[in-house]
Amino acid sequence: MKSIKIVFALLFLLSINIANPCSMYKVTKNGKTMVGCNEDAWRTTPHIWFEIGKNKVSFGAAFTGSRFDGKNGYAPQSGMNEHGLIFSRLASYHPESENFNFKNRLKITNPTQYLKDILHTCKTVEEVKKYIEKYDHSYFIEDVFIYVDKSGKYIVVEPYKIISGNDASYVLSNFCPSITSKEDASKLERYQNGVLFLNNKLETDLEFCRKLSDTMHVCREKIGDGTLLTSIWDNTNGTVNLYFYHKYDKTIQFNIKEELAKGNHILKIDSLFPKNTEFEKLASYQIPHNNDTLRFFLVLCGLFFAMSSIYFLVNYIKNRKTDKFNSIKLLLIPFGLILFYYMYVLNTTVNIFYFDSPYKSSYNSLINLTSYLPYLLLVIIIPLIRFNLKLIKEKLWNTFALVTINLNSLLYLILIGFFVYWRFYFNF
Repeated sequence: MKSIKIVFALLFLLSINIANPCSMYKVTKNGKTMVGCNEDAWRTTPHIWFEIGKNKVSFGAAFTGSRFDGKNGYAPQSGMNEHGLIFSRLASYHPESENFNFKNRLKITNPTQYLKDILHTCKTVEEVKKYIEKYDHSYFIEDVFIYVDKSGKYIVVEPYKIISGNDASYVLSNFCPSITSKEDASKLERYQNGVLFLNNKLETDLEFCRKLSDTMHVCREKIGDGTLLTSIWDNTNGTVNLYFYHKYDKTIQFNIKEELAKGNHILKIDSLFPKNTEFEKLASYQIPHNNDTLRFFLVLCGLFFAMSSIYFLVNYIKNRKTDKFNSIKLLLIPFGLILFYYMYVLNTTVNIFYFDSPYKSSYNSLINLTSYLPYLLLVIIIPLIRFNLKLIKEKLWNTFALVTINLNSLLYLILIGFFVYWRFYFNF
């Protein structure tokens, strides 16, 4: 069982680029603690908000996050309360396990509110641990959390374990420490960068933390996405400094108590900073996952390709003895089904649009094969158009068959245009 866990952990580390990776660190020196959090995501809605306590035993807190969770507002990615308790959330992998019996614990039914409530009710990591142990925290099977209090103590909350620590410095990225060796963790570049940086020096001033956050931040080549927001929390002075979208020469600082005195409020982070050309490029990038019209178009394309395959199959059987160009249908039948699947992949795999082409998935070889379809379309489109013109000229197919193959060709051309825009051709 342990070896299986290790294998899965290794697979996750190798495939971490397909998720929304994040990183964090904490440094403590001379009684002062600073915590830096890099939220790495291609969402374009980063926010910071402040929530006052609702009653005498509830603490005010500040949160950052970019994923909207309906009526619950934005899901917190990091945060700090007025007593200096800080937390960070990171995507991770942990195999499901039956060795831990959490059946008698409380169920987490509202994860966003649950995470907020921890900061609203706890002062120290000991209190956080007691709070979390009441719940079945295996709910967060794809996340790892870290909580740091004013003393510099911290706990790492995995789906099945809670690890306590009090090191002067600590770095965490997208892995569960209990099932991941240091050698495997070092395969994550941003984690390794943070560890190496802290090997040389440890300070708790803002400039040192700014450089450390910059060292650990991510900027991918294709679209420039990566670290959406960096937050550096100072739980001694009760402040947070924000750095937006790869720019570490400009910061905005908030005093938590001063902001809480204004009552509940939320701020859109990109509006607080000067215009960022790289972010504008990301925000204007249109894909089916942020454009419903594109999503609908790809769905229609997929359905049309599937129906065309069925039609050409029937038509081939019906005319196999009379149509001298009937053999072309044997190519159109499987090709339509393959494109039907590819339209599904494009609608369900957001990573394809942000990572280098041809896209490589470490967990699905079929997706890897479909990544070469844009190249195949590019190769066949001119011969196919010439064949269409020949069919029209010689009038060998009936009207419905001609319309069907010509519509296929038209959709191929439109898709090639989108593939160029999405830089599916070796990122040119």
